[in-house]
Amino acid sequence: MKKIILKSILLLFLFANTVLADPLSSWNDTAPKKAIIAFVEKVTKPGSKDFVPIEERIATFDNDGTLWSERPLPFQCAFIFERIKALSSQNPQWKNTEPFASVIKGDINSAPVNINDANKDLLAMVLATQSGITTDEYEKAVTDWIAVAKHSKTNRLYTDMTLQPMLELLAYLRANDFKIFIVSGGSSDFMRPWAEKVYGIPPEQVIGSSIKTKFEFQNGKPVIVGIPELNSMTAGKGKPLAIQSHIGRRPIASFGNSDNDLPMMQWTSAGSGVSFCLYVHHDDDKREWAYDRKFIDPFDKGLDEALSKGWTVVSMKNDWKIIYPFEKK
Repeated sequence: MKKIILKSILLLFLFANTVLADPLSSWNDTAPKKAIIAFVEKVTKPGSKDFVPIEERIATFDNDGTLWSERPLPFQCAFIFERIKALSSQNPQWKNTEPFASVIKGDINSAPVNINDANKDLLAMVLATQSGITTDEYEKAVTDWIAVAKHSKTNRLYTDMTLQPMLELLAYLRANDFKIFIVSGGSSDFMRPWAEKVYGIPPEQVIGSSIKTKFEFQNGKPVIVGIPELNSMTAGKGKPLAIQSHIGRRPIASFGNSDNDLPMMQWTSAGSGVSFCLYVHHDDDKREWAYDRKFIDPFDKGLDEALSKGWTVVSMKNDWKIIYPFEKK
C-alpha cells in the first residue's frame, strides 16, 4: 500500500511539474506557440536589447471570436434578443416595428447580428435594452442572464464557450507582468459584470462600446442612468482611439480575429520598440466553426496584412489541441 501511495504522489508531482513547465499546454508545439514564448522571453529578460519595463507591458485583446466563440451569433446579441422579448409587453409598439418585430417572432435571420457594426437597427436594439435604467439594474440583468443562459448548439453556458488556449495565454502574460485590457466592439457594461471571473480581467481594464449616461437622484439615491444615444463605438478605427483615451500607452501586444481588429494591430505594430500581433483564424469546422473572408465580421484585409507583415496567425485546426475548457481531461 505504501508503495502505491508513494507512486501516486510521484505521478502527481511529475504531472504538476509538466503543467508548470508548459503554461500553454493546450497549444501544439507549432510556430504560433514558439513565437509567443520567444516574444515574452525577449521582452521580459533583463539585459535584453528588447527588454520592456513592466509598466509598459500592455496587451490588448478583442473579445468576440478572440477570447470566446461568436457563432452562430455574437453572444451579446443573444442577450439583446432575449431582453427585447422580455421587455416587449412594456413596449407593444415593437410587435409592428422592425427590427424588434422579427426578434419577438424569433426570426433572428432578419435581424442584424454583428455587435461590431454600428448599423441603425442594431444600435436601436442596444439603446432600447440598455437605456432608461440605471447601470446597477443593467448589471444585474447581465449577471442574471450570463449565469444561466446556454449556447444554442452546445447547450453549455456561454462562459463555458471561452477558448481554452487563449485563457492559458492570458495567464501566461499575466505571470510575466503584462497588464491586459479587453478592447471590444461589444458593450463595456455587458462585459464588465463577468470578465474578471471568467478572464481574470477587472472591470477597469475592459474597454468597449458605450451609450451616453446621466447622473441623477432616484428616491434620494444617486444613480447613473443610460440615455438612448451612442457615446462611443469601439470597433475598427475606434479601437486605437479608445486605447489612447483609456490607457494612454501604446500596447506592445495585440490579439484579435477580424478586420475590426486591424487598426488596433496597426497601432500596436507601429510602436518604436518590439511588438507582437496575433490573429485567431477560425478554420476548424469540426470542433468549432470555419469562417474568415466572407463572414459578417470578416477576416479579410486583416489576414492579408498579417501574412504580408509576418504577424502570427493561429490556425485553430492545426495549432490548438483543444478548443474549450470542458474538453480538458
